[in-house]
Amino acid sequence: MDDQAKEVQRVLDAVDAVAAGEPPAERARRLAEMLESVRERVRQERRQAMQEMKDGGMTLRQIAAELDISFGRVRQILAEESDPSTT
Repeated sequence: MDDQAKEVQRVLDAVDAVAAGEPPAERARRLAEMLESVRERVRQERRQAMQEMKDGGMTLRQIAAELDISFGRVRQILAEESDPSTT
């Protein structure tokens, strides 16, 4: 198992541990909180990586081509920091 697969497994194990033995409503609440935290962290990391690509001299169109996403989506993601309503 490579390092990335091991890390994914650790996250999945943490999800299992968070909700173990709790009533369904509490389990659902805790898992929703966990999911939102993970989503936010992934958004931040994605934006940071794309900003590094831009700071390294890539154009938004080059970033879009490299990541196989649209130019508009790249522009939207990079704008997220200055406009929290887009997150």
